[in-house]
Amino acid sequence: MADQVPPVIGEQKYIALTTFRKNGAGVATPVWFGENGGKLYVMTRSDMGKVKRIRSNPQVKLAPCTIRGKVTGPEFAAQARILPPEEHAHARQTINRKYWMARLPLIWSQTDTYLEISFL
Repeated sequence: MADQVPPVIGEQKYIALTTFRKNGAGVATPVWFGENGGKLYVMTRSDMGKVKRIRSNPQVKLAPCTIRGKVTGPEFAAQARILPPEEHAHARQTINRKYWMARLPLIWSQTDTYLEISFL
């Protein structure tokens, strides 16, 4: 695994997180992310499709994108891991440092799942 986030990814406000269905079709979703120690952290809800797809296949792709998900740069292979509850606080801190809106509890009250993404 790579120990550094590619600069073209780290400089972005949004990244397209592509997860894969069982039939191999990719589904891209624009997400916010935090960065620490060469890994990215993403918050989501456990009932979202991307979590189900990652449980089935942890291989993902990441690319810089716009808020609407239009890819604006190169794609990178990575692997995602669903974090256990004891690691949520660290992941949340990395996201809060980057986005002030992530600190508003009412907006993100249903967020109950965090992903750790490592580059291959």
